[in-house]
Amino acid sequence: MPKRTPLYDLHRALGARMVEFGGWDMPVQYEGILAEHRAVRTQAGLFDLSHMGEIEISGSRVLEVCQALLVTDVARVQVGQAQYSVLCNEQGGCIDDVVVYRTAEERYLVCVNAANIDKDWQWMAEQNCQRATLRNLSDEYALLAVQGPRAAEIVQSLTAQDLSQLRRYRSLTGEVAGRGALIARTGYTGEDGFELFVAAADAEAVWSACFDAGQPHGLVPVGLGARDTLRLEAGMLLYGNDVDTETSPLEAGLQRLVHFGKKHFLGREALLRQQALGLKKQLIGLRMETTGVPRHGYALWHGGEAVGVVTSGTQSPTLGVGIALGYVPPALATLATEFEVEIRARRVPARVVALPFYRRKKE
Repeated sequence: MPKRTPLYDLHRALGARMVEFGGWDMPVQYEGILAEHRAVRTQAGLFDLSHMGEIEISGSRVLEVCQALLVTDVARVQVGQAQYSVLCNEQGGCIDDVVVYRTAEERYLVCVNAANIDKDWQWMAEQNCQRATLRNLSDEYALLAVQGPRAAEIVQSLTAQDLSQLRRYRSLTGEVAGRGALIARTGYTGEDGFELFVAAADAEAVWSACFDAGQPHGLVPVGLGARDTLRLEAGMLLYGNDVDTETSPLEAGLQRLVHFGKKHFLGREALLRQQALGLKKQLIGLRMETTGVPRHGYALWHGGEAVGVVTSGTQSPTLGVGIALGYVPPALATLATEFEVEIRARRVPARVVALPFYRRKKE
């Protein structure tokens, strides 16, 4: 039986089509994926992300624990800042990609992927060795997101906090619609926006306030379908598709996150060996040269041989062409290299392009 977020009944009332995702019954679309995608790119969208997990790590040795668990340099994260990071196993494989919020001097909140909550919790507890206090707060939190060019206006109308001073990957504690919230300027769409961590009991009130405040600005509710096309255009990875325990952050194009300057973190030695010996595969971005929609699992061909596979693909609503992420031998992972995507027994030409596929224009 799939789990349900606190907003399940509200989604049904809004006419959402529900699907199982990561063990949760979630809205995949309301009006339609294309309309919802375009609303986020041009106006604003409201997302229920309450299936995501939240694990709090605190105590006097919390930094020591976080530095060991995560590949990034967590010491650089100041109170009120956030950091995108990766949990690795000893073999250098990605257990999960996460966002870490430092909410106090000795307290961090780690937002983990829905399907990985139990796995991540067990891994963290095993590696902690009683050094810090761990709490799985996933059932206590609801997570809503307002994303798009009008997001700041909408959320600002519901809080006394000055959001103009809140930069990207920063957070603050305040109130939204009179309810306590951690307000973070983070997101998974490639647009400006906010993610709002609120008590599960306050989810419906905050959703309704955001929905009502957003109506004059063109805000619409957005399901998982458009969330996927938005994140793919922005070149953001989906755990389970583009990254997993058989893939390292070096292979997944996340080299920038790995801080080898730390003396110890889980997976460090394996990643150093991989760096020295060379990668076996590397993530690329592909843009179709002609009509054709690449999908997860489609084979990638080069020089008459099948050399890789698509991990995520779609017809880009913004660009009007097929786009994809996939893995190929590192020697072929160079810009402009030509491939063929096998689509229904037909090989369609594509070319390696720089990521992200879409980048919003800065105001």
